[in-house]
Amino acid sequence: MVGTALFFLFAGLAIACAISMVYHRNPIYSAISLVGVFVALSCIYVTLAAPFIAAVQILIYAGAIMVLVVFVIMLLNLDEDRPHSRLHYLYALGGGLGVLLLAQTFFIFYSVMRAPNLPADQTVSPGETMSIGRAMYTEYLLPVEIVGIMLLMAVIGGVILVRKLNAPQLELVVEKELELRNEEEAKDGLGIAL
Repeated sequence: MVGTALFFLFAGLAIACAISMVYHRNPIYSAISLVGVFVALSCIYVTLAAPFIAAVQILIYAGAIMVLVVFVIMLLNLDEDRPHSRLHYLYALGGGLGVLLLAQTFFIFYSVMRAPNLPADQTVSPGETMSIGRAMYTEYLLPVEIVGIMLLMAVIGGVILVRKLNAPQLELVVEKELELRNEEEAKDGLGIAL
């Protein structure tokens, strides 16, 4: 009974933070709301007797991933966007997808309620550290390494895309290129004259 009440409390908190994340126009406020979603999910993991997954949720997602998200937001230096009048059809598309998601949620709830109650196998412990570590470094080692390399490539690509040349540096590059072209044309002109 207490577990069910805690689940609904944390699920409601996660839904409220998710709605807040979508509602805010400022990306920093949205990122903070996303941290609230991650914390609520971590609390749900604790109620499901998976403390390692809850700790990883806090450390990795609410800590490291959100620091990267905020870092990218600050690098992009987003200005206040003016509302786009040409994107009104996206509201209808978003509403339709929301109704589809709500129907899927009710279908899953209905399916879970109709499923037979079978006793849990106590020998299987999917949330323990040993089973997760054993699976990560034996069976799933290659996918873990591939994901790590892809994340590194994404961070490097994001930094390269965000780098901007200042106007004086850009002018210096253009002037240097023009000087090189003038020198080449002068050399070509001397070669013809000889």
